[in-house]
Amino acid sequence: MNNQFDNSGKRLKSLIDNNQYVLTPGVFSPLIAMMAEKKGFKSMYFSGAAFSAMKGIPDIGIFTFQELFDAVIEITKMSNLPLIVDVDTGFGEVINVTRTVSDLESIGVAAIQIEDQLFPKRCGHLEGKEIIKAKEFAKKIYAAKSVSKDMLVIARTDAKAVEGIDSAIERAKLYKDAGADIIFPEALETEEEF
Repeated sequence: MNNQFDNSGKRLKSLIDNNQYVLTPGVFSPLIAMMAEKKGFKSMYFSGAAFSAMKGIPDIGIFTFQELFDAVIEITKMSNLPLIVDVDTGFGEVINVTRTVSDLESIGVAAIQIEDQLFPKRCGHLEGKEIIKAKEFAKKIYAAKSVSKDMLVIARTDAKAVEGIDSAIERAKLYKDAGADIIFPEALETEEEF
């Protein structure tokens, strides 16, 4: 049972700060989370794509926040490992993102990964993605950081596939300035892009 809800973000940050890399397996159920912990992993990742697949639906923003919350709380009840949760576009606008963050942090989530796609989103590997204005997404990041105690925010940008690498770099800088702890540039393909 997880009794460390108040400091999971700090524990994840410490892991990241003190290691060259942190292997983080994907978990989509309490059983898989317990297996990850038993095998010695130090953190976990709840993937929106895996959750969609488990529900038998495409990864295009169909599941609700309540469905995600119900699945995540079952995991945090059974494991003490810091959990990163993919929240897609945050389940709405700025006000909705603040609720997403508050509710997930209250059940022990260490970090959210939020993306700059237009709702309804599409899996990062699919064609036809659209992204919101960079300043609008920066507001979501700022709001998320403003309401969290110690939750990390991973800002994912799909700009490279939509607008090119220069846009992805510009957005990454803006998102970092807005408070993002980690930047996840989706769909980079070459060593030079990385």
